[in-house]
Amino acid sequence: MHIDGHCHCGAIAYEAEIDPDKVGICHCTDCQHLTGSAYRVTVSVPKADFRITAGAPKTYTKTGDNGRTRYQMFCGACGSPIYTTGIGEDAGEVGIRWGNITQRRALAPNHQIWCSSAANWFGERDALPGRERD
Repeated sequence: MHIDGHCHCGAIAYEAEIDPDKVGICHCTDCQHLTGSAYRVTVSVPKADFRITAGAPKTYTKTGDNGRTRYQMFCGACGSPIYTTGIGEDAGEVGIRWGNITQRRALAPNHQIWCSSAANWFGERDALPGRERD
């Protein structure tokens, strides 16, 4: 599926070819902090299928609880999260942030990770197949 998206202010834009079955929820405490919410929704895509079409995101580097280095790419003007990627085996994949995808209503999550950190206010942990940790 072809998607496109942009940050809140429009300074950064992108397009990608994605598999709609690769949309998931992450409940880790890093995602909770970085979104200011209970979880983050992301669609994973091979880096070769993702392209920035306008602007240049800023990078925040974070080492997760699992020891993996993650690059959080965001708009320096409005602060919108755009995508994440990593190093080593994680460098070949991009995690596009669901909230700035134009076609987001067509992309429902079908799995979840870091369920051990889930707020579970409304039964989120039982809603989808998931793993306690990643």
